[in-house]
Amino acid sequence: MRKLLLQLDSSRLPSVFDQIVAYDAGADVVLSYGGVTEGDVRDLIHGCIFTRGPKDLHNTAVWIGGNNMSAGEQLLAMAQDSLFAPFSVSIMLDSNGSNTTAVAAVVRIEEALGDMTGKKVVILAGTGPVGQRAAGLLAHDGARVTITSRKPEQGEKARQFISARFNVQVDAFTVNDPSQLPQVLDGAEVLLNSGPAGVQMVPQAVWTAAKTLKIAVDLNAVPPLGIEGVEVNDAGKKRNGVLVFGAFGVGNFKTSLHKACVARLFTRNDLVLDAEAIAEIARELVKKKKP
Repeated sequence: MRKLLLQLDSSRLPSVFDQIVAYDAGADVVLSYGGVTEGDVRDLIHGCIFTRGPKDLHNTAVWIGGNNMSAGEQLLAMAQDSLFAPFSVSIMLDSNGSNTTAVAAVVRIEEALGDMTGKKVVILAGTGPVGQRAAGLLAHDGARVTITSRKPEQGEKARQFISARFNVQVDAFTVNDPSQLPQVLDGAEVLLNSGPAGVQMVPQAVWTAAKTLKIAVDLNAVPPLGIEGVEVNDAGKKRNGVLVFGAFGVGNFKTSLHKACVARLFTRNDLVLDAEAIAEIARELVKKKKP
């Protein structure tokens, strides 16, 4: 029986990237729909669950994507509400790659530092979906997480979302100028940039002066890079005594994780792969690679 992946994309055009990765991960057919709204989900889900008997539904799965994570979360909620025993299929949410990107960065940090309990983590531009999920996962690991934003109201809104979504506490710090960075980096062991593409967030002189810093991760692949002095291909390279990862250094693992998650969808018919479940799969991948 062929493995069918129903792609529900909130953007007008379904992601070609997601389609290709799905095929590479073992899907035989990808049924792609773009511009999907909450009102569309129920009929699309029922169309894919009623064509096969319950014992065969592990061969059908749902992928939720698009450029807007908030829209994706709404589609996920509707998809879950549309399922009922014994008619259930596995679902994954990864709008704009936010979950897999955040998880890939978090697991790289965990690999480097081990136990995160009590370690201070600073996430630049932590108000976006990648920053929020990285903050929630690291705080759940026991880290002391601070997210930064340019506007205090945005930082507070993101802080509240992370607290509610992950049941953790994080701090928010407003940064309008690089001169404020030394204050927020004081005592930090981890620096993660999840800021917009093509915007330098941290001058090299600032992060190299942070004596407690052990790892720096920059998720920006568009020049100028977010953390000056970290290259896109860095994958655990030591620079100025700090272990650094660039966008491609994290992205290669993110792509492998993406494929592993899609493959996992077809092993059962009751999985919901959101940030936490994706993180567990990522940690499994890391363990398998260790001698």
